[in-house]
Amino acid sequence: MADLSSLKDLAPASEASAPVHVRKVDTLGRSYATGKRKNAVARVWVKAGSGKIIINGRDFTTYFARPVLQMILQQPLVAAARSGQFDIIATVAGGGLSGQAGAVRHGVSKALTYFEPGLRSVLKKGGFLTRDSRVVERKKYGKAKARRSFQFSKR
Repeated sequence: MADLSSLKDLAPASEASAPVHVRKVDTLGRSYATGKRKNAVARVWVKAGSGKIIINGRDFTTYFARPVLQMILQQPLVAAARSGQFDIIATVAGGGLSGQAGAVRHGVSKALTYFEPGLRSVLKKGGFLTRDSRVVERKKYGKAKARRSFQFSKR
C-alpha cells in the first residue's frame, strides 16, 4: 500500500453485523451462568421444568424470606413472560441476603439468554444483564469510616 487512495480497494475483514448469540446447553438440557452483586457470587443452572426455584438446597421462599428479595429473584422471569416454565437451581455464597438475591437475579438472566437467545433483547432492556458494579468503599486511614471524619472539638 503506497498511499491512502489504495485504501478503498481493500475489502473489510468482516462485515459489521450484530453478534450471533447461540444456545449454550449441556447434555442434561441445562444452561449455566454466574451472577455477581456486591460480594455475592451465584452459580445458576436453568432448565425447562415446572417453575421450582432452589437456592443452596432450600426452596427460595425459605432462603429469601422477605417478599422483596423473592420479587427481585423473579424479575427476569416475569419480564421475559416465562414465569413457571423453568426450574432454577442456584448455589450462592458471600455477601448478605440482598447481594445474594441480586447475584441470583443476574445469574438467572444470563442463563436464560444462554437457554433462549431470543430473550436477550427483553432482558437487556430491563437492565438484568448488566452487572451492578457498586461495591462498598474501603476505609481510609485517618477516617472513622470510608469518608466519615472523627468528631471535631476545639477544646
